Amino acid sequence: MQFTTIEIDIYLKPIMIAWINSTNTFSITLSIRNRMKQQIGFIGGGQMAEALIRGIIASGLYHKGNILVSEPNDFRREHLEETYKIKTYQNNHTIFEKSKMIILAVKPQTMKAVLENCRECIEPHHILITIAAGLPISFYIKMIDKKETKIIRVMPNTPALVLEGASALSKNENVSDKELRVAEEIFLAVGEVVILDEVHLDAVTGLSGSGPAYVFSFVEALVDAGVKSGLTRVISEKLALQTISGSIKLLRDSGEHPAALRGKVTSPGGTAITALHVLEKVGFHGIIMDIVEAAVNRSKELGKLE
Repeated sequence: MQFTTIEIDIYLKPIMIAWINSTNTFSITLSIRNRMKQQIGFIGGGQMAEALIRGIIASGLYHKGNILVSEPNDFRREHLEETYKIKTYQNNHTIFEKSKMIILAVKPQTMKAVLENCRECIEPHHILITIAAGLPISFYIKMIDKKETKIIRVMPNTPALVLEGASALSKNENVSDKELRVAEEIFLAVGEVVILDEVHLDAVTGLSGSGPAYVFSFVEALVDAGVKSGLTRVISEKLALQTISGSIKLLRDSGEHPAALRGKVTSPGGTAITALHVLEKVGFHGIIMDIVEAAVNRSKELGKLE
């Protein structure tokens, strides 16, 4: 009896299939390549990098000993080493020497200097993932001056710090779908992920990238309203946060349209419909749409300054 072995390499979890040709039966043996043995590098060890490191370790994508971080601040290096048992360096070049997948986790205003310093270290096999806001992929190609460079641009948001982020990923033509899936796995470790063409990332910046600021402002106003109405701040905060958390869970779990759920709260002549009337008079929906649009436009302006 002859056997034909077909290896299907899906990069993350390759599957070895042993197929018996002479019968209609076959046995499947799963052989999982342990990606934890590979190394991933970070240029910058700030808050967002730390969130990704925490998520990566928790999800088992990489072993903590194979996570490398370049960070100039002594305190941050010590903190990351002690907290996560990872390897840290002062020299960016070391990260490029040891890692294929490299996350550029520095501020936009620092990115130019970082790329100038590391330009000669960047090879065609490197996959650069940038989380710097406002800088288009063309900026990196121009700065690195190597057309074959693989770039994945990501727009995350701050709830990633508690592993509840929303991230949008976009790649250039040098990045394969398989490589993009690896990046997607990384950001799934800190929340939800969408894959979009880069042209849509300004809209993402205005909605989810800047969105936490709008939510925090709304929560602050809601808490202040409770205090103004006679509640203590502690009680007002507790009620406001649970109201928002519960409402989001209800929205997700029910699958109903927000308007339908709002209708279930607004009884005829009641308090909710009276309050909603005030929101309608001041143009609440239009205000929200305007602030997102303003953020989108500002993101486009910043992209043109690169």
